[in-house]
Order: sequence, then C-alpha cells, then structure tokens
Amino acid sequence: MTVAGVRDNDGVSLYRDDGIVLRTQKLGEADRIVTVLARRTGRVRAVGKGVRRTKSRFGARLEPFTHVDLQFATGRSLDYITQAETLRAYGEPLSADYPRYTSGTAMLETAERFTPVEKEPALRQFLLLVGGLRALGEGVHDPRLVLDAFLLRSLAVAGYAPALAECALCGAGDLAGGAAPAGGSRAFAIAAGGLTCRSCRPPGAATPSVHTVALMSALLRGDWEHADAAERKHQVECSGLVAAYVQWHLEHSIRSLRHVEHV
Repeated sequence: MTVAGVRDNDGVSLYRDDGIVLRTQKLGEADRIVTVLARRTGRVRAVGKGVRRTKSRFGARLEPFTHVDLQFATGRSLDYITQAETLRAYGEPLSADYPRYTSGTAMLETAERFTPVEKEPALRQFLLLVGGLRALGEGVHDPRLVLDAFLLRSLAVAGYAPALAECALCGAGDLAGGAAPAGGSRAFAIAAGGLTCRSCRPPGAATPSVHTVALMSALLRGDWEHADAAERKHQVECSGLVAAYVQWHLEHSIRSLRHVEHV
C-alpha cells in the first residue's frame, strides 16, 4: 500500500527493507514516528503519514510487534514510510496474555537499547528478536524464560556474555560445577562480568545456586529441555541476575522489566 503525502520526486532516494516495529510516537495531528529494527538497515526512525486517522489501514500495519515489509523515502532529518505490507503480526497472540505481552514489550525495548546507532546494520539482533517473538507467540515455554534467553543472547551478540564457567577476572575454571562450598567461593559479580572465584570476589557479589548458574548456561545455549525443567526458585533467581546484568551493561534501566518482574 502506498501512502499519500510523499510526492514523487526524482531527487528522493527510495530503499526497501523488512523489520519489526519497536515503538511509535505521535507527530502532529495525524502522523507517527515509527521506530523499526530492520533486517539490513538496522534501527530506523521514519514518519508514517496519516497513520493515526481512524480509517487508515496503513496505520494498523505499523503497530509494535508487527513484522512488516517497508519502502522508505530518505528525508532530511527523518525518512518517510511510503509502503507497508504486513508479514506477520506477532502482537495478536500476545495481546490477550499479560505475561507474554509484558515479556514481549521488554524484548522490544531491549532491542532498541542494544541498537543505539541509527542505520547501523544489526542482523543478529534482528534475528534474535524475531525468534524471541515467535517463541512467545507459540507459548511452549514460560514467557520469562524466553525473555531471559533473549536478554542473555543479546548480551552475547553485543560482546557482554557473562562468564558462567570460569572466573571473569582471573580465568580460574570449573566454577559452574558442584555446590558452592561454605563461605561462598562462587559468586556472581555484575560489574566483573559474571562468576568470580573466592580470591577475586568483590564486595556485594551475589552467591547464586549452582542450579541457577546451570539455568543461565542452558538459556544462553538454547537447551530448552534443561531450562523448562528448572525449579521456580531458580528461575526467579536467574531472572533477577539477568535483569540486573543487562541493565548494568546498557547503563540504562529497562522500564518494561518492572512490569514483567511482578507477573
């Protein structure tokens, strides 16, 4: 579908890409600024002309969670969306399920935080988001586990994967195996980059259960048989550590995580 309001002009540069709508914000009386994580282009902010009008079918295709095929016209400060075709509306199965919806919202916000530079290609982050939204929609796994897996893998793509088998500071190995000895020789230090040994343990570091560490490892490598079998208390501990770790590395709070944590 082609949107009115963008004139044909030989000087206008057009490009096409598909992407996930991350968020929208009002612009003027009838327009919206649409933020999209696109497959080849990366994060793009573009104007959707007239999409807030009640009779606009174009606007319905530019809602968060929607995977859309888009044509853009390059503008001076913001590009314009001139065509939009829905590929898959991931929001439909999530809208009626609060835990899945809030987990999905946290994914969208996190994906935007992990792509701070506009139009910088971020294919791996895009593919992670598509896979995460698909998993939420299928409803096979606990939504918070799906979110934690997405967060951990996003950290890995960005180069911030937590050390879960060896000391993040000195490299001492086999910290993930066995129960933590008395005195807490295994610790999880967010600022240090993951697990630390007793010698390197900084003040205030957490002492997670060996089962919690194993769950984090399973989510990072996609071992869903192990992750789905984890006890609830270990899932809760894992979620707390992952949320704290990702927000520390992003140097920014993920506001939507507060709603997920109360589910």
